[in-house]
Amino acid sequence: MSDRRSSSAKTTAKNAAKAAAKEPFLATMRELARAYQAFSAYSEAYVRQYDLTPAQFDVIATLGNTNGMSMGEIGEKTLITKGTLTGVIDRLEKKQLVQRAVPEDDRRSVIVQLTTEGETLFEQVFPAHIADLKQRFERLEASELELLKVLLSRLRQAF
Repeated sequence: MSDRRSSSAKTTAKNAAKAAAKEPFLATMRELARAYQAFSAYSEAYVRQYDLTPAQFDVIATLGNTNGMSMGEIGEKTLITKGTLTGVIDRLEKKQLVQRAVPEDDRRSVIVQLTTEGETLFEQVFPAHIADLKQRFERLEASELELLKVLLSRLRQAF
């Protein structure tokens, strides 16, 4: 009798797995992942031309046009984890693209700022990268971009 139950349980599990594999949202999920991978690979190839990792470029792009930010602010705006961010900032500092500064009014905090070299790199790379990406996004109609933005926002809110 227990052999029948285990056989029945296996059949039920197999049927559940088959049904799960047919869920309509899976094709959408795969396409979303493929779109992100394609974008990420394209963007990464571009920033690597400047001897930067995607995370380093993200920090430079975030700090551009600012007077600097705390590590916490950079972490929030870039979504780079605190442990990873410290290493990214260390490497950017070694490349002399950012510097850490301690504000006079709050000796406990550290502000990360672009150096002159970092500002120059930002002013060179950021607009060029945005112009390059713009050409890709212009393949979509304005209404398609708006719909995509709304749908992606709704998907994010579902989680």
